[in-house]
Amino acid sequence: MSKNTMTRADLSEAVYQEIGLSRAESAMLVEQVLDLISDTLVAGHNVKLSSFGSFVLRQKGGRMGRNPKTGEEVPIDPRRVLTFKASQVMRDRINEGDKASA
Repeated sequence: MSKNTMTRADLSEAVYQEIGLSRAESAMLVEQVLDLISDTLVAGHNVKLSSFGSFVLRQKGGRMGRNPKTGEEVPIDPRRVLTFKASQVMRDRINEGDKASA
């Protein structure tokens, strides 16, 4: 596993080690889960994973922005943005990890 970042390959390897599926089956399972989450978000629905967090779609309205280099005003189109909010359980686990490593 990478030192600072977990990748799809790392997730597949963890599934392989923990559950005992073949490496190909583990990779396929991880891909299916990520595809389902992605498809749900593309369809405009939020995704909530208990004890982990929520992926929430927000609609941002159009506004006038400014080019920082030239100072020229530029219109910014309305768009959907994806935010992630960790659950309280996850925040507690992360903070406990900080205390254990200190």
